[in-house]
Amino acid sequence: MAQVRPLRADARRNRERLLRVAAEVFADRGAGAALDDIARRAEVGVGTLYRHFPTRQALLEAVYLERVEAVAARADVIAAARPPGAALRAWLDELAVGMLQARGLKALLGTAVTSGSPACGDCVRGAAARLVRAAQEAGELRPDVAPIEVLRLVHGVVTACESADEVDETAARRYLSLLMEGLARP
Repeated sequence: MAQVRPLRADARRNRERLLRVAAEVFADRGAGAALDDIARRAEVGVGTLYRHFPTRQALLEAVYLERVEAVAARADVIAAARPPGAALRAWLDELAVGMLQARGLKALLGTAVTSGSPACGDCVRGAAARLVRAAQEAGELRPDVAPIEVLRLVHGVVTACESADEVDETAARRYLSLLMEGLARP
């Protein structure tokens, strides 16, 4: 097994500065922000950025991993406090609102639910699977709905909110209500 050497102090500072600046730039300009701009604002060369984060996806994952894990962990907390259908709905509300609040998060989760990005996708897909299965077993959700479909639909709800310039929680919750009514077991 290969040993991973710890980063030198200057490399660790560069990495931390890149993450801080990337979070600010993604929040301001979205996930498509220029990586060259992130490097420039972090006062490092673009080669340094790519040495730490070889792809945009790797940078997005590093910036939002803790947030994604926290959202996924909320699924179990919510499930313990609510009936299955209500738990699924409450978690999807939190997921959608989180994507609206952190612009880069939507792009990251979009990739995670479509191509199966393991770094951030596994925990979210696992949380969705547990909640969907519980709602189906309780007879509150159609049995033919797959967890990945629910995640893709929530991603679509957030996209719809953004395209209509309705980037607030009220619009997302309304759209999710309509979605959940359509997914309810007849």
